Amino acid sequence: MRHLMMLSMMCLWTILTMAQRFTLEKVNDTLSYLVLTTDSTTDRHRLPFEVYQFCTGDVDGDGSEDALVGVVKTTRFDPVMARRLFIFKNHRGHIRALWMGSRLGGILRDFCFVDGRVRTLQTTTDGHYVVLEHEWRKFGLGARRFLAANVSQEAALSVFNYSSE
Repeated sequence: MRHLMMLSMMCLWTILTMAQRFTLEKVNDTLSYLVLTTDSTTDRHRLPFEVYQFCTGDVDGDGSEDALVGVVKTTRFDPVMARRLFIFKNHRGHIRALWMGSRLGGILRDFCFVDGRVRTLQTTTDGHYVVLEHEWRKFGLGARRFLAANVSQEAALSVFNYSSE
């Protein structure tokens, strides 16, 4: 029994320490591949869209890095060509969608991952800029707080690009 328990703990340790890395391979302006490399596998996910941003971070707080990919496309719920944020995770060595955002409120301009949260730079329909901090909620991103609201582009960029790390 003790041997079985030690073996189980070793297997758990192996799973928790398995290295993983997301990268993005750009083929052309409208085709990229999200690539997940682990100690023992490589998985590729085709992204047949323009990609304007890519970063990684533990979005959902499970201890594993997720991939945040900004794409330009229409969606079923928003037929306008616009910037979107998609989040992918490693599920047993395979790339799986965690969240495929149609909209985050305003007009998405950019995003980054800072201090464990997703930060977005958005514009309003009247041309003002907003910087929002988002956190993972049971299914999807929810606005946590405004870092800047109804400001100029210059002011918004200064807040957006600030990192306390």
